[in-house]
Amino acid sequence: MREFWIIFKQAFSSKAKSKSFIITTVIMIIAIFLLANFSKIIDTVQNVTGTGDSKEVLQVVDESGIIVDRLQSQLEAGEYDITVEAANETEEVLADKVSSGEINSFLALTVDEQGTIHAKYTTMSMMDFSVPLRIQDALQSIQTGLKAEELSLTGTQVQTLFTPIQFEQKNVSPSAKSEEELGQARVLVYVLMFVIYFAVILYSSMIAMDVANEKSSRVMEILISSVSPVKHMFAKVLGIGSLGILQIIIYGVVGFIAFKTSATEVPDGFSDFFSIQDVSISTLVYAAVFFILGYFLYATLAALLGSLVSRTEDVQQMIMPMSLLIVVAFLIAMTGLGNPELGYVTYSSYFPFFAPLVMFLRVGMLDLPMWEPFLAIAIMLLTIFILGWFGARVYRGGVLMYGPSRSLKDIKKAIQLGKE
Repeated sequence: MREFWIIFKQAFSSKAKSKSFIITTVIMIIAIFLLANFSKIIDTVQNVTGTGDSKEVLQVVDESGIIVDRLQSQLEAGEYDITVEAANETEEVLADKVSSGEINSFLALTVDEQGTIHAKYTTMSMMDFSVPLRIQDALQSIQTGLKAEELSLTGTQVQTLFTPIQFEQKNVSPSAKSEEELGQARVLVYVLMFVIYFAVILYSSMIAMDVANEKSSRVMEILISSVSPVKHMFAKVLGIGSLGILQIIIYGVVGFIAFKTSATEVPDGFSDFFSIQDVSISTLVYAAVFFILGYFLYATLAALLGSLVSRTEDVQQMIMPMSLLIVVAFLIAMTGLGNPELGYVTYSSYFPFFAPLVMFLRVGMLDLPMWEPFLAIAIMLLTIFILGWFGARVYRGGVLMYGPSRSLKDIKKAIQLGKE
């Protein structure tokens, strides 16, 4: 076991001290703090540049003469930073000013014989979405008011027309959760699915690259002379895996501190939406279990594939089938966020290479009987055992193979070489 722990420490410390790991970690920590204070930073930049208190000035051509004042009042009631000015020029003149950049936009209003408002908004900006939507909402309210006056309706009578019905949905499915629980679970599952997805891809590729790098530098020949290839493989997997878990914990702690000490005031609705205090502990436990099992499953496969190549340039090509598996699992899980009871989502959750994401999705979104996630966990454990046993045989011969890697057909050659 002494050799095992030596390689474990070497794999952990060498990656932890590498410039790429340190730079990536520092950049992510800075990004987390910037995200937590994003709106505060935007406000500061606007104050420095003098654009923080600027309002959108909207030139309005109102042929009816009855809309422009109501529009200003409606926009002020909605607390929109838009100032309405009645234009004295014609539409053609204003269009030329928009084209030349003298003004940002203008609005032309007419009212037909039926009392319907017709509006035409002219702008040069292809990304101008928010202002037209706000104007449209304000004009719709004005239109409602005009129709109410025409029909001699009071404000109370108008409100009764828009009174929403009382609709209650009750799901009698044995696996269904309440709407509030489902909303909170969806956010947690969505975030953790991304964590599992990127962690598995990143650290599995790191293992394959590290093995290939040792082979290309001929360090592998020295290592396997003093330690068995099997110990070497599992020490690599555990060492880099422990580093990955440590890095994720660092991100989690930094994220918690960043949002707790943020200078930005988080709205109550936003904080409630991302709150996990009401999420069951079992969901968090399943997240950790499926993350660890998913990592070991793909990491063992990555070490197996990495041992077949002797050049780091060939690593990405060799692990492409493995990358496609996790991508497919992620896509299935994403489509299942809307309806986790879909048939193909249920069946694929028992496939070991899809289970870390898909079964975790179902556990988080549904109230499943315990045998379902336990069965998926048992299948994954069995697959890891088989893959570890088979991977050790391939790894034993693969680390001794040099020359260009042709394809996965080299697995047979590696097993034969390992027997010798």
